[in-house]
Amino acid sequence: MNITHSSQRGALACLSLCVLLSSLGTSIANVALPELARAFGVSFQQVQWVVLAYLLAVTSLVVGVGRLGDLIGKRRLLLAGILQFSLASLAAGLASFRGLLAARALQGLGAAAMLALAMAFVADVAPKAQTGRAMGWLGSMSAVGTALGPSLGGALIAAWGWPAIFLFNAPLGAAVFLLARRSLPADAPTARASRFDCAGALLLALTLSAYALAMTLGRGRFGPQNLAWLLAAAVGVAAFLRMEARGAAPLVRIDMLRDPALGGPLIAAALVATVMMGTLVVGPFHLSRALGLDAMGAGLAMSMGPAISMLAGVPAGRLADRFGADRVSLAGLAAMLAGAALLAALPASLGLAGYLAPLAALTIGYALFQAANNTLVMAGQPADRRGLASGLLNLARNLGLVTGAAALGAVFAAAAGGPIADARPEAVAWATHAVFAVSALLMAAAILALRRGRRAGLASARAA
Repeated sequence: MNITHSSQRGALACLSLCVLLSSLGTSIANVALPELARAFGVSFQQVQWVVLAYLLAVTSLVVGVGRLGDLIGKRRLLLAGILQFSLASLAAGLASFRGLLAARALQGLGAAAMLALAMAFVADVAPKAQTGRAMGWLGSMSAVGTALGPSLGGALIAAWGWPAIFLFNAPLGAAVFLLARRSLPADAPTARASRFDCAGALLLALTLSAYALAMTLGRGRFGPQNLAWLLAAAVGVAAFLRMEARGAAPLVRIDMLRDPALGGPLIAAALVATVMMGTLVVGPFHLSRALGLDAMGAGLAMSMGPAISMLAGVPAGRLADRFGADRVSLAGLAAMLAGAALLAALPASLGLAGYLAPLAALTIGYALFQAANNTLVMAGQPADRRGLASGLLNLARNLGLVTGAAALGAVFAAAAGGPIADARPEAVAWATHAVFAVSALLMAAAILALRRGRRAGLASARAA
């Protein structure tokens, strides 16, 4: 598809803003939870659904939305997603508590379309030789949104109260909608309505919701309710695979998931997201309890990771374009493995430098992997499957995030041997080492999965 250079810049700016707004939608709400609990007079368990409603909607719907974009046209569905995100943001700022939860779920549906289709659009608007750079830029925008959310949310709440964190997104979304209408290329004539696997999409959404609930309920304790949801998710997976194998027009072709060239990068993406969420769970406790930093010092130290991700995204994409996405993604995983191994081995007596230096290696590796792996997956997909592939990538990342928060958080708590708030500095340091030892094993598994996918891709290319 041929578009002018100025149109390419406008389209990439639009896609970047879609990713930025979607990331802001998650991180900006966390800082408002105490204020929302006071304003509506609800408990912590109730107010946490302001975050969970958005996360569940994005996680459970991103694959179906991506596939629907392949069938009816990415541009029209992306425009609809941006519009819904904007209107839901407006409604969230004006709603009662129950209305706020409903608005957040609708906002998550719009964000699912923005995330899945923004990545799927890159191949249509960026030159092939610059695909990695464009993917790296989208990764940087995701990091910007995640890092900016808490500070921006705090400033908006201090100035205008909690409604401002939602109302803020409405005019920005409207501006992105207008930019998208002007800059995004029209859908190809072949992008016409076709059969959509509604039953499969619904079953997948319910299954993913059950898994997310199993990983997030219970405030860090895995009890009977979590087990019940996990069993429901397992049954849902089995039913979904059976349905898709027999369907005439499946949502996800099972042979796609069995293909190591796609399955390897997806598994690696999930494992990487698990580890990165682990750093966010462990970091504040290690910095404050084991290293003795105050709240401001810990906050500044925690900001290093997002800052590196923001700065390294575009250079990582350029390296992927120059040296090949497969090589750069493996190099990124190797750097993450080295960083995790050092964090597991270095004693807390080395102080802040002994924690931040390996964390910097881990984060740089993450930026390399993210840009290269996204390029690797999307470049290998035909135009009519890019929405689905993007949805699967975002799904793998989200599942990794919720798994990392639950599983690595459980490892941390178990290794500390008791409540974290009362744990001795030595116990917290030991627990941190345990989490990063597990993270190193996960990164080794990710390398194996990606190498297997690379060998499968090379064998397929030779056969062709």
